[in-house]
Amino acid sequence: MKRCPSILWLLVLSIVMANCSNQEKSITTKTIGVTLLTRAHVFYKDLEEGLKTEAAKNGYELLITAADFDLGKQSSQIEDFITRRVDAIIVCPVDSRGIGPAIKRANEAKIPVFTADIAAQEGEVVCHIASDNVAGGRLAGEYLARILNGKGKIAIIDQPTVTSVLDRVQGFREALGKFPEMQIVAAVNGEGVRDKAMQVAADILQAHPDLNGVFGINDDSALGTLDAVQQFKREGLVIVGYDATPPAVDAIIKNTALKADVIQYPKKIGEKTIIQIKAHFSGSTVPKHVPVEVGIVDKAALQKPS
Repeated sequence: MKRCPSILWLLVLSIVMANCSNQEKSITTKTIGVTLLTRAHVFYKDLEEGLKTEAAKNGYELLITAADFDLGKQSSQIEDFITRRVDAIIVCPVDSRGIGPAIKRANEAKIPVFTADIAAQEGEVVCHIASDNVAGGRLAGEYLARILNGKGKIAIIDQPTVTSVLDRVQGFREALGKFPEMQIVAAVNGEGVRDKAMQVAADILQAHPDLNGVFGINDDSALGTLDAVQQFKREGLVIVGYDATPPAVDAIIKNTALKADVIQYPKKIGEKTIIQIKAHFSGSTVPKHVPVEVGIVDKAALQKPS
C-alpha cells in the first residue's frame, strides 16, 4: 500500500522540528560552576538558595560545590569546572590572594569568573557581588561607640586573609576613628570559625582585663567570643557581630554580651550574581562591583513588630 506523501512530509517535518528544538535547548542551556566557601554557615545556605532561585528562572544548570575553608580543595573544584567547560564560574574565595592562580587558569580557558561575598585579589573577575562591607563595618563601630558612650578599649576578632573582612575592619576602624577615647588594643585572627575565635578571645580577655568591647567579623567570631566571655564570667563587655544568623539573633534576644549584629542579605547576593551573569551572557557590559545593602539589628529592632 502506498503511503500518502502528505503524511510522509509531516513525519519528516516533525522530526526536523524536534531536532531543531533539541539543538536550541543545548545551545541556550548554560552550566555554571559554583564553589562556596562552606555550606556549614547559614549565610552560605541562604546565598546558595538565592543562586538556585534565580538560575531556575533562566534555565541555568548549577554545579554547586563547597571548599570547606580548604584552598587546595577550592582550586581543584575550579580545575574541574575548567575541564568540564562550564559557561561561567562563581567563586566565594577561601583565600582572596591564594585563589588567584586558579582564577587565572579559568581566564586562560576563556571562562568568565564572578566572585560572590568575598573578592579575589588576583586574576580577572568579570564582576564582584557582595554586601557593602565597609558600610557594615561602620555600622558596627558606630553602634559600639554609642553603647559605650564613645570611650573604651576594643578588640577585633579578625580574619585578614579575606577581602570582605578587610573591608569590614576598614569601616569599623573609620567609625572608631571619630571617637578619640576609643582605643583598639588587639586585632587577632580567629580564622572565621567559632572554636578558634573562642581561643583567641580567651587570650585577649586574659591580656586585657579592662577590655570593654569586641567586634567579631562574622557570627562564628562573635559567638566564639561570647563563649569565652561566659567562661571567664566577664561582666559589662559588649560584643557586636556580623551576619545576624539565627544563633546570634537568639543570643541577642537573650540579653547576652552579644548586643547587636550587622545584617546581610545573602539571598540577594545570590540572585544578583546570577542576574549579572545573565547580562554578561547576553553581551551587555556589567559593572565590576555590585554592592548589596546591609543593616544592623539589636534586641529592640529584633523584637519590634514587623
